[in-house]
Amino acid sequence: MTASPVAYSERLWASGRRYRQITDTETQLLAEHLGPGHGRPALDLGCGDGALTRHLHNHLGYRPTGIDCAPSTLATATGPHTDDHPHCQVMDFATDDLSELPDPAYAVITFRLVFRFVTDKGAFLDQVRQLLVPGGTFWVVTELTTDGLTTIPSRAWASPRPESNSSPRADPP
Repeated sequence: MTASPVAYSERLWASGRRYRQITDTETQLLAEHLGPGHGRPALDLGCGDGALTRHLHNHLGYRPTGIDCAPSTLATATGPHTDDHPHCQVMDFATDDLSELPDPAYAVITFRLVFRFVTDKGAFLDQVRQLLVPGGTFWVVTELTTDGLTTIPSRAWASPRPESNSSPRADPP
């Protein structure tokens, strides 16, 4: 029997284990593919210690919300050692009421190093799609091999763009 995500995360965080820190390559890719936030809302799912949430806020100018199902991770994300921390809250994206999020829709939804823990990926992706603004970006970083991690900026799960005269942002080559 597999432990619940909360029990699993709590055990890891209590033992001092942390996820890999954001690399310079990741920050460069984030800036290149997400661009300036201009105060637009972003949602960091499985935010852990809040490093990506803070980066979206402090360096890219988004108004992010970080959520994680494990209370101890958020204690780290919003602890006294963090100078400028955006909004973070305990929430299980798979089971909790998403209307309790501070925004009804998000320009960017990030999901870093936790996709493997999602049991019903189809239902999860449907929820993400519902929360993205038209043309929004779902940013996934996941383990692909045993010798490293790859960042995949993907528009595959982005909400459809509305029919309008606005020109869409070009996809990366």
